[in-house]
Amino acid sequence: MSAHSDRGVRGDGPLTAAGSVELAVIERSGLIESRHLGAAAVVNADGRVLRAIGDVHATIYPRSTLKPLQSIAVLGTGALFADDELALATASHCGSLAHIAVVERMLAADGRDASALQCPAQWPLGTRERAERLASDLGPAREAMNCSGKHAGFLRASDALGADPATYLDPEHPVQQRIRSTIEEWTGDAGRRTSIDGCGAPLHATSLAALARGIARVASGRTPDAARLMQAVAAEPWAIDGHGRANTLAIERLGVLAKIGAEGLVVIGSPSGAAVAVKVLDGSMRATTPVALALLLAEGLVDPDAVAELLDDIAEPVLGGEEPVGALRVTLG
Repeated sequence: MSAHSDRGVRGDGPLTAAGSVELAVIERSGLIESRHLGAAAVVNADGRVLRAIGDVHATIYPRSTLKPLQSIAVLGTGALFADDELALATASHCGSLAHIAVVERMLAADGRDASALQCPAQWPLGTRERAERLASDLGPAREAMNCSGKHAGFLRASDALGADPATYLDPEHPVQQRIRSTIEEWTGDAGRRTSIDGCGAPLHATSLAALARGIARVASGRTPDAARLMQAVAAEPWAIDGHGRANTLAIERLGVLAKIGAEGLVVIGSPSGAAVAVKVLDGSMRATTPVALALLLAEGLVDPDAVAELLDDIAEPVLGGEEPVGALRVTLG
């Protein structure tokens, strides 16, 4: 299922193999070695599906691709942020010393330290950053966890509402209630199911079409809070991911809002008012950004030369020894 339509297997069940389409393949010496199946939706800010690949109405957990919408809700509490702080509140950061320093600054400004964070203590997301932490005889930490900025933002939003910061992850907490209503309002999708994300925060299920719709609305800067978020991300793109990493490079090179999510997810929103959401069925991240960029390119929403340069920089080579013998190729069915 592709083409410029809203066709697909409908309902609120999970994405299945039957509802998935081949999105990309890995070729080695001319032979297809692996195939990435999944679904993707390109949607404009008015909610119209510009292109549907696979079952874009299946229920998915958006994971960290929801962070821009969570940040919209946090801004709605009246909480104030510097640009790098707001970008960190929206980030799945790689755990660099610079990222951790911003999180610690946010906490200190609010009279707290890392013990107030209720995300789990983890190693940095980035392999280089983990190695640097090991070399410094440091272990896993809450502030090094990739969602620590989001949690610091939740705490600041709790203060803005005069709510109990000790229970900020409770689904009934005023901050979490605002997040849920914001997600429903911006995606146009409500009441599918709720779980707990890897960081401990409530996680609200939706569909790829609805997720793309919400991100398109944020990227278009349709409200003052959306415009504020886009300004912060553009000013401090390193904070969203990390220097040289895929989301940061996409923001820097293309002027978009880009956000990965665990289990094979990515969203990319264009200031022109459209967005793509991609889910790879088996949870692999390898094909997500190339597929998303190919779909935006097909709709004429991004610059072809800039996309080609970006894809060269983020490509994971298929090596035979030390020589390239293949590559990932986007197929879209």
